[in-house]
Amino acid sequence: MSEAHVITRMLKNVFKIIALFVIGMVGGIFADQIFWPYFVERPLFYKYNLEQSPVYVTERSEVTIEENTALQEAIKKVERVVVGIESKTESGKVLRGSGLVMTSDGLIVTLAELVPAGSDFTFLVEGKPVSYEVLKRDHENNLALIKVEGSNLATVSFADLKRMDLGQRVFLVGAIPRGEEGEQDLQKIVNEGVIKYFATGSIHTNIFEKYLLAGSPLFDIKGSVMGINNIDAEGKIYAIPISLIREFAQL
Repeated sequence: MSEAHVITRMLKNVFKIIALFVIGMVGGIFADQIFWPYFVERPLFYKYNLEQSPVYVTERSEVTIEENTALQEAIKKVERVVVGIESKTESGKVLRGSGLVMTSDGLIVTLAELVPAGSDFTFLVEGKPVSYEVLKRDHENNLALIKVEGSNLATVSFADLKRMDLGQRVFLVGAIPRGEEGEQDLQKIVNEGVIKYFATGSIHTNIFEKYLLAGSPLFDIKGSVMGINNIDAEGKIYAIPISLIREFAQL
């Protein structure tokens, strides 16, 4: 047999092997993606549960349920510490926002812009108006400290910001006064997101909200307070960190 015939036969064998490999691969894909799913869904075989068990899908569902439950429980835990604030300025403008109960004897912190000097204020703690005294304002950091009448008020723990990570899940709770004077109640508003980045003197999130949620507290998923929220011109939420607030309130 000539050398040319030998090479020809070898090439034919190689092509046969390649063809069998390609046919086998195509057949495997067809069986896995089309034939097998169709086969196991037939009434005769369905009862034998021949399909692959989607264990990882079930696990993801359970994780989602647990996270949602944790968020709901955290909201219930913290909503009593959120204060509703309404200010009527000397020019007649009405400002509404929220604040945070810092201590059980009635120290409250909010944004200084929500309680401008010379205005008439209403502070609703657990939905009820209370008497108050504005102790101080820090316009540079946009903070105000108020003492309201009350004792044994609900409080929450302060988060350790050194343990906060980018992408960590956070949420805010606002309490907006609504209704006429003397008949006011609180509209509770919740939103959630993640920490987008840290900057000097601020915690930035991916949450967008309306201006009414200025002064609302930002919490981690455990319900520890991380800061007081402000809103930039684009509606993005960023928080004044609790470390700066504690220093301002001397706590």
